[in-house]
Amino acid sequence: MKKPIKKSWMIASALTIGMAVLTPLQAGATSVQPTNDVTVQIEQQITGTITSLNGLGVELKGRDGKNYYISFFKFTDEQLEQLNLVEGQEITVEGGVVENYADFYTFEVYKKDLPKNVPNEELTKLEKMFSEVKKLEKEASNAITNKKMDEAEKKFEEMNKIYEEMNKITKPYYLANWQPQPFEEFLEDYGFSENNIVIAENDKKELKAIYEEWVKLEKDGQEEKAKEKMKGFNKILQPYLDELYPTPTFKEYIERFDLLDIPAETIAKLKNIYEDARKAQREENYDLFGEIWGKFHDTLSQFIIPPTFEEYMSSFEFKVNKADSKQLKQLYEEILKLDRKEDSAKLEEKWEAFYNILEPYFEANRDILISASKLTINGQDYLPQ
Repeated sequence: MKKPIKKSWMIASALTIGMAVLTPLQAGATSVQPTNDVTVQIEQQITGTITSLNGLGVELKGRDGKNYYISFFKFTDEQLEQLNLVEGQEITVEGGVVENYADFYTFEVYKKDLPKNVPNEELTKLEKMFSEVKKLEKEASNAITNKKMDEAEKKFEEMNKIYEEMNKITKPYYLANWQPQPFEEFLEDYGFSENNIVIAENDKKELKAIYEEWVKLEKDGQEEKAKEKMKGFNKILQPYLDELYPTPTFKEYIERFDLLDIPAETIAKLKNIYEDARKAQREENYDLFGEIWGKFHDTLSQFIIPPTFEEYMSSFEFKVNKADSKQLKQLYEEILKLDRKEDSAKLEEKWEAFYNILEPYFEANRDILISASKLTINGQDYLPQ
């Protein structure tokens, strides 16, 4: 298990990926000092092997033995599809170092995905608002680091308000350029035919009528009416979606876990809670679903067999020294003995001590972040278009 790294803003940005303006590599660029004490050039060349891909970039194991995350935000989706990168492939990357994942998503990247007819005065407003969002983003990150969660929440709320204002500016231009999919193509994207699921003709006829009404409402900017219309669309489609993605039965679900023997009365209780959760989900009552689902897992977790210390540590990509391993094992065994509900404060304290020991290992193995501006594969160079 890797320590979670905040990539949320990078992932959220995937919806509006664009291309950044290509800037020439500079000879003799200055260097920066990442947190893992590895000095790298702001513009540098890295050769390594791809260890994983996520659609927005790749994890790279450099020939120098260091770990890198390479962002491809400057490249188009079409370019990346043509490259057909795979794990185990060796590539050479030239690009700039950034401090955190959010820094990959610049205004230039955001702007490239905007419709071409957005006037300069609107772009100026958007850039100012984008800069304010990035400022708030860093302040929220600092607040989280300092465990000031209320402050972080306020920063995120401010960010969302600004994004809403940005969307008000851009939406008319998106709508003016929007070419909605034909209904048959829209429906085909669900994958029903690939799974031999046939939609009844009367349902398909009704779905098409709703879809066309939804398109008109969207084009007119009537968002709330469009949402209501799509709810009707989804209601008709739901039985087919249930067939396409069947929800596991209660028995199928709990068989996924390595469990202790559960008393019969608790099994009956869990099954009822599970069915209540499914009902809330079908009715789109997500607040109730979250409440019930939390209750279900609180009850089930008492019977889940936890991994041994050795199993838990095997999920990390690094090894710890003997002295630290001894301390970690002692803490882990103490954690397993504590009651989740009665000793929640002690549990938090023990886990914090556990991860404080691991922190230097996470820092030492932290990825160096590179925003790629040139790729070389099998001697062939590729630049952002």
